[in-house]
Amino acid sequence: MRAAVLRGGTVEARSIEDPVPGPGQLLVRSLACGVCASDLHFMDHPEAGAGDDSGMSTYDQDVDIVMGHEYCAQVVDYGPDTERRIPVGTRVSSLPVLTTAAGRRIIGQNPEAPGAFGEYFLLTEAITRVVDSDLPSEIVCVADAISVGWSTASRARVTPKEVPLVIGCGAIALSAIARLRSLGVGPIVAVDFVASPRATALAMGADVVVDPAEVSPYRAWHDVAHGPVGSMKDMMAPPGQPGCVVFECVGVPGVLDSIIKGCERGTRIFSVGGPPEGDHLHTLTAKRKGLNIQFGGGPSMAHWDEAFEAVCSGGLDVTPMLGGAGTVGLDEVPAALEAARDANGPARIVVVPGSCDG
Repeated sequence: MRAAVLRGGTVEARSIEDPVPGPGQLLVRSLACGVCASDLHFMDHPEAGAGDDSGMSTYDQDVDIVMGHEYCAQVVDYGPDTERRIPVGTRVSSLPVLTTAAGRRIIGQNPEAPGAFGEYFLLTEAITRVVDSDLPSEIVCVADAISVGWSTASRARVTPKEVPLVIGCGAIALSAIARLRSLGVGPIVAVDFVASPRATALAMGADVVVDPAEVSPYRAWHDVAHGPVGSMKDMMAPPGQPGCVVFECVGVPGVLDSIIKGCERGTRIFSVGGPPEGDHLHTLTAKRKGLNIQFGGGPSMAHWDEAFEAVCSGGLDVTPMLGGAGTVGLDEVPAALEAARDANGPARIVVVPGSCDG
């Protein structure tokens, strides 16, 4: 098969061997796959994969790795010990985890679990879901990106006495905003330096967007939650006033620490960004402010299913995240990965392995 292959820090499209399904696995054809920021983090920071003692995410620069974990696919064949409950030809997707004899592997982030930037890849039958929708595969594949922010916003359990502040307006933030809106939470304040992601945040359900180069996000949040402030000393919320729930969705060193130093007392912080190189936090400041910080992790199966159903049913419109961008073929994946670094671009670029390249 042809695939966009990561090796030694670079990606190129070439021919490699077809994957062979093992026990409990399905062989599927990739129909569409989103380019995710975690693909960039994975290829830019091999030390993070090398330091993963779970074995789920492993970056060996001397072997071929096929990335791509936000996919819509089509069943082609079955491995041994499968129930074969999903007919060949059916469109499917799944949480991007492959169960192997050696343990669980993240699809697209491990040599043993090739991803959907190739013509074929493998899925775990037990967690594979049928696409019950007429929507294009290019839309359906966005469901996995939605599931991360969806899960975070669901777990946050924002109350009517809290006002969310979303830092960063990338795909995870946009999905968190969409989920908060579906839960009836608001007003939602979203923050980004770049105008186009702020516009997308409004389209996905944010009520107020903020350019932090022009105004402090925390002052802007206070103006929304409590009314305009006269001085920074007024930013401590009086008893009974709305509290702040911050969603950190940037993943750049220093951002979480800036939230710790800038937010008001008693803030709840959900950090989903997670810079691969780690970060330094002023924990004494967090202690003095009585902050509650929770780190993300992947979505639960239940939350993934909810997000998948919301996208497939059309209940959640994800087209603003695509920004009118066309699809790319395998030969264009290296350029698409570079384009994904551009903050002015769409939240998602979609790879269609079967399309004509060039």
